[in-house]
Amino acid sequence: MNRIHPQLSLALMTIFSSIGVGSIQPWSEDPRYWQYRGAPVMLLGASDDDSLFQWPSPRLEAHLDALQAAGVNYIRNTMSDRHDHDFEIYPYDQRADGKYDLDQWNPEYWRRFATLLRETQKRDIVVQIEVWDRFDYSRQHWPPHPYHPHNNINYSAAESGFAEVYPDHPGRNRQPFFYTTPLQRHNRAVLEYQQRFVIKLLSYALEYDHVLYCMDNETSGEEAWGAYWAQFIQEHAAKRDKRVLVTEMWDAWDLRGDQHRRTFDHPERYAFCDVSQNNQKKGQVHWDNFQWVRRRIAAAPRPLNTVKTYGADGGRHGNTRDGIERWWRHVIGGAASARFHRPASGLGLSPLSVASIRAARRLESLVRFWEIEAANHLLSQREANEAFLAARPGHAYALYFTDGGRVGLDLREHAGQFTLRWIDIGTGDWGPSDHDGGKVVPIEAPGSGHWLAVLLKR
Repeated sequence: MNRIHPQLSLALMTIFSSIGVGSIQPWSEDPRYWQYRGAPVMLLGASDDDSLFQWPSPRLEAHLDALQAAGVNYIRNTMSDRHDHDFEIYPYDQRADGKYDLDQWNPEYWRRFATLLRETQKRDIVVQIEVWDRFDYSRQHWPPHPYHPHNNINYSAAESGFAEVYPDHPGRNRQPFFYTTPLQRHNRAVLEYQQRFVIKLLSYALEYDHVLYCMDNETSGEEAWGAYWAQFIQEHAAKRDKRVLVTEMWDAWDLRGDQHRRTFDHPERYAFCDVSQNNQKKGQVHWDNFQWVRRRIAAAPRPLNTVKTYGADGGRHGNTRDGIERWWRHVIGGAASARFHRPASGLGLSPLSVASIRAARRLESLVRFWEIEAANHLLSQREANEAFLAARPGHAYALYFTDGGRVGLDLREHAGQFTLRWIDIGTGDWGPSDHDGGKVVPIEAPGSGHWLAVLLKR
């Protein structure tokens, strides 16, 4: 199967060709997937927090060891500093009078960040950084923040334009913090310190080759905000003869909306796309929207990452079944990465998420994800959301059942013997069974629950 995409834009080819061969980058033979250390790689993740760098040692190292043992090679790391737990700290130095000096750093914050980068590199775990998190600067997290003018010695309320409180959900984008760039309000008083923060971040991250950069956590901000920081990071990296890959994560739940086209339609700026908000959708719509994106970017194919898979019993964004289904639909459907979101909105690193990752690695031992394509058209007697297929027709088929079921698989053009192996997604166990080709073959899951069938030509 030819994996070279001649329609890849010249801009993307220039970016990719200038990245060191060992760095995380789109795979040279199929840029819809990642390669790392010179070989193609499927990024799978599940971690218990979004800002793991804030975890003090040795708790961090123990969690990374557990991730590695589970088959995880991908985490999310927001540079968030809001105090959801008693161990989070701010990046700036706090003086004896309680005020912060934005010209002075808190060394412990950056030491922790350096530790995360060093320890993930040791374990071949790719880190997707989110530079800004809108939740840090609104509601209860704003009054104590160092950027609040009452808390620092560097600018006043009048100079910054900041209000005492921002009580609205940050999705309404009323915080002037996200309007500082030159093509917006050009708030020099604040932008100077935002730039210093990003430069400081890069002084650590650019030393490593396993880092991806996302500008925001699910932003609903103006296009100019993310575009400014994408260019700022790329230009600063270029001064050090480095090329980095950036994206933006939009808040819109509908991947077909205008927000997401700001990344889909700009491969010259965004070398990959994060479509995590598709995980607000369920069932067939979830699958269909993701496949629409793959078609949308076919002229300039790039990795599609899903760094946040929502869904856990007791959470606000779907139950445990939703979480597992969403993760597997993306994995089978052609995503370049899939990570279970942290509790309570996701399964984090838990027995069920570990079982899914184990099952995916079992599948990978039989057929590589980039060797198969979404192929639901080969299924018959299928109900909506019952089963999802990826295949290299005549050679390999991976069939995911969401909750048991029975479908027909069209093998009429492919005579001969196929070996069927089942993988129980709840445990990772499997067992063989044979099937003939040359006809529509009935495939029935061994029971209820999540199952994966893998058919391979003998």
